[in-house]
Amino acid sequence: MDLRRLRPPVSEATHRRAVRQAEVLGLRTGLGEAVAPTRSELEDCFLALCHRHRLPLPEVNVRVGRWEADFLWREQRLVVETDGYRFHRGPTAFETDHVRDLDLRISGHDVLHFTYDQVTNHPSQVANVLHRELEAHRNASSLTS
Repeated sequence: MDLRRLRPPVSEATHRRAVRQAEVLGLRTGLGEAVAPTRSELEDCFLALCHRHRLPLPEVNVRVGRWEADFLWREQRLVVETDGYRFHRGPTAFETDHVRDLDLRISGHDVLHFTYDQVTNHPSQVANVLHRELEAHRNASSLTS
């Protein structure tokens, strides 16, 4: 039986968030893989920001060395981490985040962090920073080619 037919009519975004939250809690949904490659509402908002501001779309939740990056522009060697307070609070998360950033920088990647407030309430500022960084990385890579 296809369990998707049993679910009440909700928006796809609401459904994706519910499936992701169930996965975060370790619950089995019976629905297979999540609908989108994102894992949070914040990541959904960030991708929407990229679309809205005509930014090149990044790879989502991909391995970079031993780490998983929220967003990666591989050619420009730019990583963006979207940091929600719930998953990035506490001393362990704080230290792990900084170890990851240092490893990524050593491997030649630049790392930017954006919070929920920045992505949702200041999207133009975030987009301006990303446009500038992507252009700077594009220019730098063309100089070395």
